Order: sequence, then C-alpha cells, then structure tokens
Amino acid sequence: MLSYRNELDKMPSYDGVEKNYRIKVNANESTMNLPPLVEERVLNRLAMLAFNRYPNEEYHSLVEQIAKNFSVDASQILLGGGSSEIIEKVFHAFGGAGKRVVFPQPSFSMYKIYAKAAESEGIAFNLDAKFDLDVEKFIAAVHDTNANLAVVCNPNNPTGNALTLEQVEKIAASIDCAFLLDEAYVEFYGRSAVNLVAKYPNLLVARTFSKAYGLAGARVGYMIAQAEVTRMVNKTFMPYHMNKLSLATADIVYQMRDEFVPRLQMIIAERQRIIERLQKISGVEVFPSNTNFVLIRLSRAEELKNYLESLDIGIRYFSPSAFGLKNCLRISIGTRAENDAVFDAINSLLTN
Repeated sequence: MLSYRNELDKMPSYDGVEKNYRIKVNANESTMNLPPLVEERVLNRLAMLAFNRYPNEEYHSLVEQIAKNFSVDASQILLGGGSSEIIEKVFHAFGGAGKRVVFPQPSFSMYKIYAKAAESEGIAFNLDAKFDLDVEKFIAAVHDTNANLAVVCNPNNPTGNALTLEQVEKIAASIDCAFLLDEAYVEFYGRSAVNLVAKYPNLLVARTFSKAYGLAGARVGYMIAQAEVTRMVNKTFMPYHMNKLSLATADIVYQMRDEFVPRLQMIIAERQRIIERLQKISGVEVFPSNTNFVLIRLSRAEELKNYLESLDIGIRYFSPSAFGLKNCLRISIGTRAENDAVFDAINSLLTN
C-alpha cells in the first residue's frame, strides 16, 4: 500500500485545466503573442542556444539586466518559474510547523495553498465590502498573530484595486516579520515599491513576465530584496531550476521591453473604456481596476457566465463560497475587437 505524506489528501489544489475558448479572457493572460520584432529576436536567440549546457549564462544575463534597470546589485535578484514559484519558495523560507502567514482575502487563491504546502498556518485577513485593505487593522493582525510572513498582492487579484506606495511603506515600517509584496500586475498600475527595498530589510518584491510581457507560457519571474534575504530564499530552490529556453526568451523580452509600452498603454485605455461601458448597464456593479482585468458583480452572474460560454467566450466565474466574490465575474482585457465582442454579448443578455 502506498503511503503518502501526512494530510496530502487534504491539500487544496489549483485547477489549471481550461478550455481553449474562441475569446479567452478568463486567466489574465495577454491575448496577444510577442510583438513581431521581439519574436524574431527570440527565435534567433533560441537557434543559437547550447542545449547541452546548464543555463548559467542565461540566468546571470537576465539577473544583470534586471539589476541594472532597478539600480540594485545582482545579489538582490532571484529568478523563478513565474512569480508563483518565487512566492511558493518565500512561503517555505519563512514558513514551517508553528509558523503563521497573514494575507488578505479575497486575493490570489494560491496563498492559502502555499501556506498549507509549507506546513504553516494561513491566516486570511478580510478585505472590506469595497475590497479595500484596512492597513492599520492588517498591521494589527500581523502583530496579534505573531506572524512570520505577511503577503499583499498589489494591485490585488481578483479585485483590481491597489494600495498606494505610502500604504505599502506603512506596512513595511510597522511590522517586524517578512513582508512579501506580489506585484504581478504592477506594470498596469505604474507604482512599484521596489525602491523601498533599500530602506526596509523585511520587504521582498515579486514580479512576473507573465502579464505585461505576455510570457505566461515561459514561466519566468523575479524577486528583488536585500542580498541576505535572496541568499536565504535561494536555499529553497533546486539547482538549475529554470530552463535555458525560458531564460533566453525573457532575456530578449527584457532587452526589448520598450516594444511592449504601446500594448500596455492600449490595455490601460481599453480597461477604462470597458469600465465606462459596463457602468452604463443597469444592475452591474463595476469595481475600479489598476490591472489588466475588470471585476463586476451582478445577480445574474452565473447565467451570464453560461451565456458567454455558449458563445465560446471564457470569463472567470467565482464559486458562491469564495469569500466576498458571490455573483462576481472577472474579465481580462483583450484587444479592442475582443473587448467589444465580450461587451456586446454581455449587453445583449442583460438588456433584453
């Protein structure tokens, strides 16, 4: 009889199986592949890779680029398989039996899973009815629970709202434990807390190539923290945990990140346009967003989800049991044509 790790059967899991919809705006991915010039450079780079060698050169090349961009030492950068792997490793680095992790809810659903995997106690801090984080009460919760790690997604997924840099700094300055800031969507917000890392040794900032740079399939992310922190967190990674193809691709993308600026501007403009159009539909509550998606609430949420699926349009519907997200749908921002098609379908059902 096979003997699994204790309580493995009780571990929550993340369902990553998805249908390939005609219009897929359910996963906060970029709906566009790489810009043509970037794609050409990537393919040329991949053609020259030494597949028989471990990815040391590619790893350090990307680290040096990121460090130079943020004016920090290379020892302050740690790469991972998307920011998700980095977040998981941070949970392991600061977690363990008897340790506590505090994070808001609703937020990134994997925080709860990572806490469980690290054998830590995950403590959810409830956002208010408008999905705002009460910073003073959050700080108090971190102190009252004697937490070893506090985590905040900024801007927050799936709600779309964001803390100001002053609020982020207030948290960093007021708690003694590690403070992980998940900035997966920060390029759509424009206000990163990376510059605060030099001032606060407990602050770790995780970022990803998956959203703004459309590299969800490559799985590349990075963390910026003080050197001693990255040295310790690095101990939780296996050797050569990243592959040469993803690193080389991300290296080119980062070199050519200016090519993505028009896309970022388009997504931000489209986000506002769609928000304004959705606000005109009776019965639809639209939440403000600083991300590449919009969260809405309506009594006919499940009906709308099913209707859109019948049109081969995929959006994110939340279980009624998900804290604070009853009757909520999350819609990723796509191209203008995709956004118009999604809006027209929503409007067609709800105004008839």
